[in-house]
Amino acid sequence: MTRTATPRKPRARSQARIDSILEAARTLLASEGVASLSIYSVAERAQIPPSSVYHFFASVPALLEALTADVHSAFRACLEAPIDAAALNTWHDLSRLVEQRMLVIYNEDAAARQLILAQHGLSEVTQADRQHDIELGDLMHTLFAEHFQLPVLPDDVDVFALAMELGDRVYARSVQLHGQITPRMAEEGMRVFDAYLGLYLPPFLPKR
Repeated sequence: MTRTATPRKPRARSQARIDSILEAARTLLASEGVASLSIYSVAERAQIPPSSVYHFFASVPALLEALTADVHSAFRACLEAPIDAAALNTWHDLSRLVEQRMLVIYNEDAAARQLILAQHGLSEVTQADRQHDIELGDLMHTLFAEHFQLPVLPDDVDVFALAMELGDRVYARSVQLHGQITPRMAEEGMRVFDAYLGLYLPPFLPKR
């Protein structure tokens, strides 16, 4: 029987170096955007040789993909954070709570806005973001099913993932126009998120 090798976690020293690289890249993204990012600028910011950056990240897209995964780990954490079930009267209450938590991440993390909402034209990052959205959609589906009795949803459409992507399009528009997600556009994004889910979820669902 052939065994699949289990990926090893980086040693503590290597993980510390990776963390410093990602933190440097995050800082540069927040201040200068994706276009100005390079292996050399990250190395200079992290105060390490460029060869050390290349050792862990072969290219800028690889570095940005790692940062995208880091951002989505924060989104996963907000979906997994405790929820007061007694405060939920309808599924709309849950959707608004989830979107508000995600908006906090966007508003507090300029790198997240640059990676996911800005127009950078990097297909690798866009593809990584979409793959992570599918995973987040599955988590959100599970979360909603924990609190409400959901109807049968289509197998060929990732309803919750698409709802997030549609909301993100509104937030992206706000970032393009205003450099931030304004309160008005935040509200519009949540309305779009709710409106799409409302195509598949009736206004009132029995609570579990």
